Amino acid sequence: MYYVYVLRSKKTGRLYKGQCRDLEKRLSEHNHGKTRSTKSGIPWELVYWEAVASRAEALERERYFKTAAGRRYLQKRL
Repeated sequence: MYYVYVLRSKKTGRLYKGQCRDLEKRLSEHNHGKTRSTKSGIPWELVYWEAVASRAEALERERYFKTAAGRRYLQKRL
């Protein structure tokens, strides 16, 4: 099982989209500064996630969230 997730920085309000196998561990890595691209936005909160069956599906969904249509979809959900 893979997860596609969206985080929101409590500091800046910025959204970060990603995918992983262990959602709890990955959120912890983001909040402990182990990810360079999210280090400046600590602390992060999980605002949306989806479970998918394969890594290929997770990557496809993550790419979708990074498009204009995907951002609109997330705005409606958040």
